[in-house]
Amino acid sequence: MLKHLNLISVITFSVIILLSGCSSEHYQKDRTPENRDQYSGVEGAMQYQKDQGYLLTKELLDKCEAAKIDLAVAQTHKVPKEIEKQQNIIESSCR
Repeated sequence: MLKHLNLISVITFSVIILLSGCSSEHYQKDRTPENRDQYSGVEGAMQYQKDQGYLLTKELLDKCEAAKIDLAVAQTHKVPKEIEKQQNIIESSCR
């Protein structure tokens, strides 16, 4: 009888653990990719890869836009070294 009760306890505990794992969030869906810091499981790993791709693309776009603005300022002030620098940044980051 005690062995049977122990087996039921183990099965019940296992089911509770499995269900809690299924219902938990694999990543913070309510946050933007910039603000996510917790990923778990296969779904979380897949979302982490997507977020990293998004963040890299966003970083390049931001760098490109900043270089375009800086280039316009350098051209207005007629600063040749800065113009060349910003053109190089634009070539490497704008696609």
